Amino acid sequence: MHDWTDGEWAFEAEVLDYVMQPVVSPDRADIDHDPGLPDEWWADLRRALALLADVEGVKTTVRNGWIERAFPQFLGIPAPTKVERVTGHGDLHWGNLTAVPLALLDWERWGRVPFGYDAGLLHANSLLVPEVAARIREEFASTLDTPAGRIGELAALAEMLQAVARGWYPDLAPRLVARTEALTGVRPPVPVHSEVSA
Repeated sequence: MHDWTDGEWAFEAEVLDYVMQPVVSPDRADIDHDPGLPDEWWADLRRALALLADVEGVKTTVRNGWIERAFPQFLGIPAPTKVERVTGHGDLHWGNLTAVPLALLDWERWGRVPFGYDAGLLHANSLLVPEVAARIREEFASTLDTPAGRIGELAALAEMLQAVARGWYPDLAPRLVARTEALTGVRPPVPVHSEVSA
């Protein structure tokens, strides 16, 4: 534990050294092979996200203003008029998850996210490995296969396509476009550069 004050503000940081398991994908957010995670790991992930969803969030991570601009620009569809929110990790990808035992790392973006956003982001980062992407769809069907979950998944895809516009994920880009088109029935524009800031 480390405590410090700065004027009227007091801060406390806790460094946890119990997370000794390797990160599932230490060099990238997406994966290009099946990490072979056991059923217990998947059950722990479902449980962790369900518990997190019930926590009262203090900030909005994926803002409505960003959604209003990003859906047309990166998905080619109008933004939804209503976004159901839960508390989420906000950056759930394979570089922020450990193998057994499961630990979720890098909590700087946690807060109120669209329902389905975390599962949608993990799914998007799994599209190079169809069997893992299918496992995520199976594990989180009760979330992703709902109208609100679809909006959350689309928000995750918009964020990923924004990253593509900034030069990230060249191998994943065609699959992100295909998944977006499968969800919306509209082929998303592939912008040369990103004009929408988070």
